Amino acid sequence: MIRIPNLKLEIQKAKNSDAEKEALKNAILAKLKINPKDLLTFSIFKKSVDARKKNAIVYIYTVDASLKNEAAILKKVSKSGIVASPDLSYQPVTAGDIPLNLRPAIIGMGPAGLFAGLILARNGYAPIILERGDEVDIRSVKIDTFWQTGELDTESNVQFGEGGAGTFSDGKLTTLINDPRCRSILEAFIAAGAPAEILYLSKPHIGTDLLRETVKTLRKEIIESGGEVRFRSRVTDFLIQDGQLTGLIINEQETLDCQVALLGIGHSARDTFATLYDRGVTMTPKAFSIGVRIEHPQHLIDGSQYGSAAGTAGLGAADYKLSYHSPNGRSAYTFCMCPGGYVVAAASEANGVVTNGMSEHRRDGENANAALLVGVQPEDFADDHPLAGVAFQRKWEGLAFSLGGRNYHAPAQLVGDFLADRPSTHWGRVKPTYTPGLNFAQLKDCLPDYVVTTMKEALLHFDKKITGFAMDDSIMTGVETRSSSPVRINRNDDHVANISGLYPMGEGAGYAGGIMSSAVDGVKTAEKIIERYARFSSEN
Repeated sequence: MIRIPNLKLEIQKAKNSDAEKEALKNAILAKLKINPKDLLTFSIFKKSVDARKKNAIVYIYTVDASLKNEAAILKKVSKSGIVASPDLSYQPVTAGDIPLNLRPAIIGMGPAGLFAGLILARNGYAPIILERGDEVDIRSVKIDTFWQTGELDTESNVQFGEGGAGTFSDGKLTTLINDPRCRSILEAFIAAGAPAEILYLSKPHIGTDLLRETVKTLRKEIIESGGEVRFRSRVTDFLIQDGQLTGLIINEQETLDCQVALLGIGHSARDTFATLYDRGVTMTPKAFSIGVRIEHPQHLIDGSQYGSAAGTAGLGAADYKLSYHSPNGRSAYTFCMCPGGYVVAAASEANGVVTNGMSEHRRDGENANAALLVGVQPEDFADDHPLAGVAFQRKWEGLAFSLGGRNYHAPAQLVGDFLADRPSTHWGRVKPTYTPGLNFAQLKDCLPDYVVTTMKEALLHFDKKITGFAMDDSIMTGVETRSSSPVRINRNDDHVANISGLYPMGEGAGYAGGIMSSAVDGVKTAEKIIERYARFSSEN
């Protein structure tokens, strides 16, 4: 096959799949100057939207095509960027020869743990996955109960449980890393029921509704391939002898002998961070960001990004990604933007308020929301303790809890009032989506002064990029503190911590950010196990 880049179609010509297929066929024939009989098959490799000209929005495609006389055609068009399609299939690693006397344990079933488990199970290593939260269906009930009543299960919530924190998000699969493993991960999601379009869209997402089903299907494959998954199994201690991991304590009472454990605990496992620190695992404080969730009418974002084309079939709800660098040296940016989504309560500890964003696959809610964040550095923390960032997060989450009424209602303020430094008294055109509820409060009382100052500057700057971003009655809800892990658990090039047999991985360990990069890091860590050890056998 050959890869043909930069095919452009007017959005009206791709209003449905049949029209898109026909228009692409014609574009390929014209680009290559060939007859229809010479084009055997083709498929979309990448599709994106170019909305820089609001009166002439186009889709841009890269396609893979199978042709008669490919070699001759490639030679003829070699100067136009058309190349032979590369092999992007997953390349397995060769198994090592060190005996694995005990099944490898995976701690946490977020993207890193899920895909590490999948790779190890597929290769005959029979992993045991220990997840502190519930399977996704039970977890969904617990979360719905929390959102409706404020009754929080600290073991099964938006942060903890099957699929990790990403399960209750927009399910974004975008990433800044350029790793060939990404495609195999997308293929695994599709095989588990995700839409086929995630393989080629430039900004793929699954949505929380579909993601909940795909993680269940991936779990079933792990089990069918020889793995084991145990829910409500929190690792409460690590047994270490002479610098070697020898076992895990589960739920403070069960001992699991273990020589290899992959640590995919997520960015909110603060109790596990503390236990690891107490057991001598080397870690360092890490920069992250804090701020609020901001909500606008989705039609405002659509109009700003797509102009008169907003609402055209196939375009969907528009997104945005904005950044600002302040003269004070701080940076603000939008993060985890959820078109047609909802602001959700994402606490995992008692007496703290945490917000996040979530969208379903259709992204058909009335509001758009995104995190509006400001970066913080270890120098901003109270001291240089490795867990100082955790204490920093807890401080602002606790203040938000108090401002919200100490019942997991969140503090909120209209943007116009935030900029004018006055309390809000009533909602405007934007209706809030956060449950269990909101209390009007001044957000400056649950955020550092430098974060407030930088956010105010950023709002006015972003309003020049998206007209109405700083509209008076858009809603800001505090606080968002879990943008990434506040610690990095140190590891060497083989992904091993200073304790032999312990393999930190994923976002919680400080090596990823988001579903895709976490999944990739899980796969890479599983590969390190495979390269070192022989396949597990009960006879070892």
